[in-house]
Amino acid sequence: MCRWLAYLGQPVFHEKYLFEPEHSLIAQSLNPERTAVTANGDGFGVGWYGEREAPGLYREILPAWNDPNLRSLAAQIRSRLFFARVRASTGTETSRANCHPFVHGKRMFMHNGQIGDYERVRRALDALLPDSLYARRRGTTDSEAFFYLLLHFGLESDPEDAWRRAVAAVLEEMKRAGATQPFRMTSILTDGKVLYALRYATDPVPPSLYWHCDKEALLVVSEPLDSDKLNWSEVPAQSLLLAEGMGQAAVEPFRI
Repeated sequence: MCRWLAYLGQPVFHEKYLFEPEHSLIAQSLNPERTAVTANGDGFGVGWYGEREAPGLYREILPAWNDPNLRSLAAQIRSRLFFARVRASTGTETSRANCHPFVHGKRMFMHNGQIGDYERVRRALDALLPDSLYARRRGTTDSEAFFYLLLHFGLESDPEDAWRRAVAAVLEEMKRAGATQPFRMTSILTDGKVLYALRYATDPVPPSLYWHCDKEALLVVSEPLDSDKLNWSEVPAQSLLLAEGMGQAAVEPFRI
């Protein structure tokens, strides 16, 4: 499974969390601890909010640990909100279009996990999208498909309802297709102001997700960035984390 982190807080250089901690995201790309994969080397991506409403985006197919451009950019770019992700493919090709984060207008999205038996439901899920959204798809992942389902189901007007409707739609199509593999996900979304992070699975093994929040910053991560476990809270399964600002995060049950 892939590893990702999201930061919201006082502006910091990206290297502070991508490279500097003992179990930084780049360290996790080589040696993840809370997943069955041995490395996350199928590309990476970083997205951040700067002076404009829409986020900047840098995605590459190299392993994150082997891209000197990423280290240079991380030492120079400072932002108050950024996403970063290292990828372990679940079957789709390694391409920039398949690397997260995904961006649509001012919104940015990352995902870890899989829609069970995706190839059996892929066409049906794509068919739910209106032409205007389907035309924006560039890759072949279930992650990007889910992002556009969120947009289709009213993300701009009611984000929490959009999450529920998108998950329900995926489960319905899996049921129709007779899918036997589970639907597992951790995902995170922002419009540049509010963060929504979901941990969900149809079996007892959802991907890992942790968070840390204080008056300076909020971090949401696949794995803790240090060995001080007391600094990190695990997001329970079937839960949605909502953060509207530094020190203002809450976790609530996610019910469809």
